Amino acid sequence: MTTVNLTEIELNEFVGKEDKNQHCKATFPLIGAHGSKKLATVYFELEPGDHLGRHTDSAEELLVILDGTVEALVGTEKQKAEKGALVLVPEMVPHDFKNIGATTAKILGVFGGANNIVATFDNEMLPTESNVVDTSLLFS
Repeated sequence: MTTVNLTEIELNEFVGKEDKNQHCKATFPLIGAHGSKKLATVYFELEPGDHLGRHTDSAEELLVILDGTVEALVGTEKQKAEKGALVLVPEMVPHDFKNIGATTAKILGVFGGANNIVATFDNEMLPTESNVVDTSLLFS
C-alpha cells in the first residue's frame, strides 16, 4: 500500500523568472516513480495574490480546492473556486489558478490515465530556469 500525508510532505518553491507573482510551493506526492500506474498527483500552495502560471498538462486534471479561495482560469473561462470545489481541466487546455483570498490556498491535482505528466508553462520558472516540468525525470 502506498500512502502520503499531505501535511507532512516537503514542498519546493517556484517563482516566475519575469513575474514574481507567479509563485507557488509544490510537489508531486504520487507519480509513476512512486509506483502509480494510471494516475499522478500534484499538490501546491499559493499565497494571497500569487498565481501558479498559465500552462498546459499532458493529461486531464481534476483539482480539489482543499483550502482557500482561487480564481480558476481554464481555457477562456474564469470562475471563483473555494474550499471544497472541484475544477476539471481537459488535457492540453491552458489553465492557471490565482489566490484571490486572504489565506494560503491549498490545492490537490489528480491526473487521470497517466502516471507521468508533462506540464508546459508560458513562462520560465526559477530555480529550474525552464518552462517544462516532466515528472518522468523527477526522482530518477
